[in-house]
Amino acid sequence: MDLFSFADEQNNQSNRPLAYRMRPTSLEEYVGQEHILAKGKWLREMLEKDQLTSLILFGPPGTGKTTLAELIAKRTRSQFVPLNAVTSGIPEIREVIQGAKERLRLYQDRTILFIDEIHRLNRTQQDALLPHVEDGTVILIGATTENPSYSVNNALLSRAAVVPLYSLSEEELTTLLFRALRDQEMGLGIYHAQLESEATQHLVQICEGDVRRALHALEIAVLTAPIQADGTRIITLSQMEQATVRKMVRYDKLGDHHYDTISAFIKSMRGSDPNATLYYLARMLHAGEDPRFIARRIMVHAAEDVGLADPQALVIATSASHAVEKLGMPEARLPLAEAAVYIATAPKSNSVYNGINEALALVEKELSGEIPLAIRNAPSKVAKELGYGQGYLYPHSYPRGYVAQQYLPDPHQDKIFYRSSGYGYEAKLEKLDQWRKESDLNSSES
Repeated sequence: MDLFSFADEQNNQSNRPLAYRMRPTSLEEYVGQEHILAKGKWLREMLEKDQLTSLILFGPPGTGKTTLAELIAKRTRSQFVPLNAVTSGIPEIREVIQGAKERLRLYQDRTILFIDEIHRLNRTQQDALLPHVEDGTVILIGATTENPSYSVNNALLSRAAVVPLYSLSEEELTTLLFRALRDQEMGLGIYHAQLESEATQHLVQICEGDVRRALHALEIAVLTAPIQADGTRIITLSQMEQATVRKMVRYDKLGDHHYDTISAFIKSMRGSDPNATLYYLARMLHAGEDPRFIARRIMVHAAEDVGLADPQALVIATSASHAVEKLGMPEARLPLAEAAVYIATAPKSNSVYNGINEALALVEKELSGEIPLAIRNAPSKVAKELGYGQGYLYPHSYPRGYVAQQYLPDPHQDKIFYRSSGYGYEAKLEKLDQWRKESDLNSSES
């Protein structure tokens, strides 16, 4: 490299974002992920022994997946070849594979193929990789924010270890922030910036373990902070709030965070926790989830989890859905919250849910049986001559609108699908059912 190339390279480095410039150059500088990288942990041991296998790094944004892959390549003295699943196709994959084969044949050098956003590779692209991962032509390191169980095919998964990466703790983020503030060469040390404790606390809390976002906000805050008489820059809470603008909740409408959050919302309603219910509702609304989708889920769980323990729950959920259509956001948050809290605090019963599922299973698997003649429709003379409707007992002609008669087909007349939970309104239904059973018993004895 000549003097001019070196100067160009230095200039390029200084123009890159702080998060890029502050990437660690060794595993010893890497902060976080102690569960796999601490002394004695499995990945650290593999690297120490230079016995690397293919990996799928799975975790939220800003947890150091790309950086870790690069450091692994350095540690194992392997050629690092990056591809992006969004912009690369079969031709690019074949080119990398060919280069890896030649490198292995001529120099006995291994190739680490790093594929960012590996969940975006289609099945054909994944199949093209498979034989070369299997025979060791390349060591695959994939990075994804999505659960690889849903997005990476089983054959490829079986040949790679799935490595979960976690959001950095507030202490770990703080360590990296102050490292960037002190670094004179790649960081912000030349600006002599100081962070007030409230500004630091705000930044590490609002970034929720995303180091890339934290360093980006820190750089904005430092570069825009007023210079004091002594040449220092004091970053106050107010200045940091302006640099971070608005907290962004991790939420992908087509990915894991969408399903994980709606799952947590549903389970919180089912578990009778109104506080968690409102929290997950707020996360979805803040992230821009369609309020009509939320309303539909509330209606489903009014019927599934509350059911006849409180029949009013479905009425309120349905009303909330209509209100959402009429109001739109932000007002729609109120009927959604009202319905969700109502379901969370209502008595619970899944008797209707279980009952209809058992009945459907019976209909699908067993002979239907003939509908009893007495309860068949008799719209014509021919139907009546066949016995349709004959012997039907009109319940309203009997005390309390009830009389015992057969409704189920003969093969199923002893089947029970509805079983009361005994909670809420169903406790009243149980009393009525008990009276019917006693009435049936008295009728049979007489």
